[in-house]
Amino acid sequence: MKRIWLAGVLALAVAAPASAQLGGFLDKANKAADVTKKVMDLKISDEDEREIGAAVSEKVRARYGVVQDPAVHKYVALVGALVTQASTRPKLDWQFIVLDTDGVNAFAAPGGFIHITRGALALMSSEADLAGVLAHEIIHVTQQHTIKGIRNSRIKDLGLELAPSGGLTKEAIKKVAGEAYNMIYAGYTRGEELESDKLGIVLADKIGYDPKGLGGFLDTLTARNKSASEKQGLFASHPEMTERLEKLAKMIVDQKLSGTAVLADRLHAAIPYKPTAQTSIAQVAEGTSGLAGGSKEEPKKDEAKKDEPPKKRGFGLGSLLKPSGDEKKSAQVTGSGGSRGLDTERGATGGANPAIVVVVVKSADVEQFKKAGNLK
Repeated sequence: MKRIWLAGVLALAVAAPASAQLGGFLDKANKAADVTKKVMDLKISDEDEREIGAAVSEKVRARYGVVQDPAVHKYVALVGALVTQASTRPKLDWQFIVLDTDGVNAFAAPGGFIHITRGALALMSSEADLAGVLAHEIIHVTQQHTIKGIRNSRIKDLGLELAPSGGLTKEAIKKVAGEAYNMIYAGYTRGEELESDKLGIVLADKIGYDPKGLGGFLDTLTARNKSASEKQGLFASHPEMTERLEKLAKMIVDQKLSGTAVLADRLHAAIPYKPTAQTSIAQVAEGTSGLAGGSKEEPKKDEAKKDEPPKKRGFGLGSLLKPSGDEKKSAQVTGSGGSRGLDTERGATGGANPAIVVVVVKSADVEQFKKAGNLK
């Protein structure tokens, strides 16, 4: 081995052009390594995380609009407050937003922004379902799945200028927020989804909710997809979904979860929506999916492409239905489905008003809500 190595050194010394090429290669490698180190050492404070999440939420609200009903928002916020109080990050400024679309979906943005559609609320059979879904999304935030994902290779291409402290500048936050939106819309990894499943049902059970709520809702989504005339992207009936549900059921037994609160009547009293069949969901016109409710004026081709969110995978509840098989294969399958425009849930039109509905939830309100539901 030593002789071969010495011969290689001699050859490089004799061949000046090859040596120059090697020097150029090493220089590029060193620069790439330096960029990688900066990304990995990137300091994202709680304040930065909140700003990133706020920017992501703004994009989503512009896409789907917000239900302008304070009563609905307060109910969802009360359930959410119970869950977040028992989470590992109870002091975050949590915000629960009901999106104005018939499409069934939910997802989390960094810093405590939890979004759920009225289409998802309409499909729920109990408060335990809602608590299970919110807990799953809350875990994405408490475990900082998106923030951790920001430190991947794609961020290197953003050309971020970091603050002297190693943190993010205002301009860098805007760039990171755009990438975070793309990442969330494309979906979490299989490992992150399974972690949110596991920790989410434990969190819901900790409050006293029936931990089977999440699995029950996924069952409802599976049945909804089976009645559709075409497979709906990640809402398609993959064989792996059975395995996913079996894992949830096994977790409940293995961890001896025993929550019993279902509270179906309370959910139905608070949520006035009725589910819309997939075949009846109005769709955003092709090329305008980045706009809330579409647009009468057709955008230029390049502009439309720029505004469109990624079509590779669904997010939120779509990610909840992510197959548990090979991730690369899964991405290929769902990507082809998305390119054919079959995902009516994600492509649903939204309302025109993106304004956040401000509701005040006091500690006394949460305690009263907890007591009325016989929760812990």
